[in-house]
Amino acid sequence: MPFVVQNWALLLIAFVSGAMLLWPGIAKSARSGISPEGAVQLINREKAVVVDVSEAEEFAAGHVTGARNAPVGELEQKLPQLVKNKALPVILVCPNGARANRALGVAKNLGYEKAVVLGGGLRAWKEANLPVEKS
Repeated sequence: MPFVVQNWALLLIAFVSGAMLLWPGIAKSARSGISPEGAVQLINREKAVVVDVSEAEEFAAGHVTGARNAPVGELEQKLPQLVKNKALPVILVCPNGARANRALGVAKNLGYEKAVVLGGGLRAWKEANLPVEKS
């Protein structure tokens, strides 16, 4: 016990540096949704449809190549028109993943059981150096 009392600063430094080393792994695992690599596999293997739930201006500024646009507010009306086959996987994308997470509930309620969110959104897609197009 005297060691702990006399060296509290060193123990605090050790604890903080250990936490800083673990933080990137914890933050990455906390990111909900499918990884960009997993999304590419779904697109290639199961013909997944990418639906960008950003507003039209954001979509025009840049989106996943081949994505279709259905803003969150219009998703209930547009999704059945964009993806007629509910058995296909649907990958929901937005700039950072927050709106896509909200849109996931709407997609599931419409019967798209294979709907998933791109974890980290378009930002993660770009960080993985995957193709983006502008319209």
